[in-house]
Amino acid sequence: MRGRGDPMKTKSCNKKLIIYEIRNAIGNPFIAFFGIVFPVMMLMIITFSLRKQVPSSMIRETNTGVFITMSLIIPMAVILLGHSANYSQELEKEIPVRMQLFGFSQNSIMLAKIIAQTITLTAGLIFYSVFSYILVDLQSPKFSSALCLIGCLYLLGIFFFLFAHGLSNIFKKFGPTYTISMFVYFGSMILCGMMGIQTEQLPKALRRVASFLPMSYISSDFIEFWQGGSYNFGPMIQAFLFFGALCGLLVIYSNYKNRRVIK
Repeated sequence: MRGRGDPMKTKSCNKKLIIYEIRNAIGNPFIAFFGIVFPVMMLMIITFSLRKQVPSSMIRETNTGVFITMSLIIPMAVILLGHSANYSQELEKEIPVRMQLFGFSQNSIMLAKIIAQTITLTAGLIFYSVFSYILVDLQSPKFSSALCLIGCLYLLGIFFFLFAHGLSNIFKKFGPTYTISMFVYFGSMILCGMMGIQTEQLPKALRRVASFLPMSYISSDFIEFWQGGSYNFGPMIQAFLFFGALCGLLVIYSNYKNRRVIK
């Protein structure tokens, strides 16, 4: 039996904590709609509208290009919208503080969130891929091309987690955090060709902004080597480095803003 003066034992990340975080993620209606239903719905709408506009010989390639583009919505919705909505509400209600009082360290809580977000993202990608290949006529990818897309989607998931986490820690309120997240979400969709308008069709100034976002390269270029071929990854890697640095700086600033000052 623990004495009154004994410190509470720190609890590590465990199965129950991960399940709790998964339920939080799945129970979020924003994730359920924008991360699972919306990508499939957009894929069906756009491919159906393009059916009469492209030659029959190009339908599969066109459909596949739309499939690749719509897959970008999943990490944006599941992690950018989902984590920013859940975590900002938790901070507003001081739930992390209460969990720490029950012995869960900040690192354990964050690890559980990361694992839960990864599982939810994986489930969303599997659901989207299976239903897309059942409902739409798509090209089969070369293994290395599919692996490249999957790797990019998970890398985007990491960056969006950092962005949502930093943003939530800065505001500690659901309203402003989610407003900015939604602005970034729909802004990225417009700039990166996810709303039916290709990046090349945008005004020059917007194309310049889109060039700093790795999603624009995935949306417009991945279809070129989906079934094989060469591709210059240089510009996309530079965009990933810029976007990752931006998200990392946001987290650093949030930590600086919330630092404890000893007087």
